[in-house]
Amino acid sequence: MTEHTSKGTLIITGGSRGIGAATAKLAGLQGYAVALSYIEDVVAADAVVAAIAAAGGRAIAVPADVAVEADVVHLFTVAERELGPIGGLVNNAAITGGTSRVEDVSATMLAWLWAVNLTGSIICAREAVKRMSTAHGGAGGAIVNLSSLAAKLGSAGEWVHYAASKGAINTFTIGLAREVAAQGIRVNAVAPGLIRTDIHARNGMPDRVERLASGVPMRRAGSAAEAAEAVVWLLSPAASYVTGTILEVGGGR
Repeated sequence: MTEHTSKGTLIITGGSRGIGAATAKLAGLQGYAVALSYIEDVVAADAVVAAIAAAGGRAIAVPADVAVEADVVHLFTVAERELGPIGGLVNNAAITGGTSRVEDVSATMLAWLWAVNLTGSIICAREAVKRMSTAHGGAGGAIVNLSSLAAKLGSAGEWVHYAASKGAINTFTIGLAREVAAQGIRVNAVAPGLIRTDIHARNGMPDRVERLASGVPMRRAGSAAEAAEAVVWLLSPAASYVTGTILEVGGGR
C-alpha cells in the first residue's frame, strides 16, 4: 500500500487505455483522486480504477462522450461530488478520423473529428476553468491537453485531418494559458510522437510502429508510460512556472 497525500481531483478524458490509462495510474500513485471518462469499454475503465485502488489511490470511471456537452457537464459534476474539488484536467480523449488522404475525407467525418478533438477539449476546459479559477472562487489548478507531433509533421498520406485538429489544440493551449494565467491556472500540452499504443492497429496499420521507428532519431517508439510522465510533470508543482508550452515527447523526431 502506498501512502498518498491528496493533490485534489484530476479528470482524465479517455482514460481507459493508452496514454490516458498510463496517466491515470501514474497520477493515482502520486496522490491525485482520478476521475476518468470512457465511452464503451467499461471493462478496461474498471481495470484502470482497480489498479489505482490496489496501489492505495482513489478513482472512479464515468461514461462520457466529450463530443456531447451534457456528458461533459455530468462528468465534472460526478467527479466533484464523488472525489472532491477539481484541481486538474487532462484533455486526452481524441479520435484520428481514420487513415485517409485529404482527397478522400468527408465533411461528416471532419465534423465528428472536430467535435471530439477540439470542441470536446474546449468544453472540458471551460468546465475546469469555472471550477478552478480564482476569479470564480477556485484554488487554481492545471490543464494539460494532449496534442501530437503530427501537428508539426503534417502526417501526409495518413491523417492530415487529425494533424490539423492537433494544430488547433496547440493554438487553444497557448491562448487559454494566457487567458487564465492570472487566475491560478496553468495550461500546457504534451505532443507525443510515435508511441506504442493500440491506436495504430485500430486504424488498420498494425505495423506502423515498426515501419516508422527507424525514422525516429532515438531509433525507437516511445511508451504510453513515458508520455504519462510528461503529463503528470506538467500537472505538478515542479512545473509551477510553465504555462502555454507544447512539450514534445517524440525521441527527437
